[in-house]
Amino acid sequence: MLTTILTATNNFSDVNKLGEGGFGPVYKGKLINGKEIAVKRLSMKSKQDLEEFKNEVILIAKLQHKNLVRLLGCCLEEDEKLLVYEFMANTSLDAFLFGLQYLHEDSWLKIIHRDMKASNVLLDDEMNPKISDFGTARIFGSNQMEANTIRIVGTYGYMAPEYAMEGLFSMKSDVYSFGILMLEIVSGKKNNGFNHPDRTQSFLSYVWQLWNEGKGVELIDQTIVDICPISEALRLIHIALLCVQDCKQIDKSF
Repeated sequence: MLTTILTATNNFSDVNKLGEGGFGPVYKGKLINGKEIAVKRLSMKSKQDLEEFKNEVILIAKLQHKNLVRLLGCCLEEDEKLLVYEFMANTSLDAFLFGLQYLHEDSWLKIIHRDMKASNVLLDDEMNPKISDFGTARIFGSNQMEANTIRIVGTYGYMAPEYAMEGLFSMKSDVYSFGILMLEIVSGKKNNGFNHPDRTQSFLSYVWQLWNEGKGVELIDQTIVDICPISEALRLIHIALLCVQDCKQIDKSF
């Protein structure tokens, strides 16, 4: 298996490197039969370990859905820990809607992903969205509403405050991440690394301030103003804020 992966990725060549996440680098590869693959390689510097590796393999094996990425195999050879997936580009907002509903409500297992973000939502050749990266996901009991952990994993900026500060997570944690993604899309700005020349505040605080001042239009990415109805963009911002804030703080009249 390792030999096949090394050949497919040209020995993990930098040219084939697609990016890097908490797990480690991801490489594009092509098998002898022409099938394209994506290989996640656990980095020695990664904060994740064998537990997350096993967790991802087990969960993906148990879950079957058109909006979840398909795991083709795994490899544990010569100190290498590799996960091999079908290759896809990214990203799509729809996957959060279809995939989250499946993970939270329709699957025979209730799954809390805990690292929902754009780079973990992929598109296949037919533009079908699929959620990936289940190393940090957790299974909930049918009647379980929330859980607590002392080991905080995921991506800061997409974590709900109660999870980032207290380790408390639930379905609401993934909904919070969904809200952040929607705000990124409509504003054309990235949550992480946000920098405004006139303000020293976070991306979310910046959005919240403009919304409360009745300046929601200023949040809309200028590149989509001419192709997206303003009313729809404002509605998207409103829904996103409902996902990340206490609903009582927001006027619910759309």
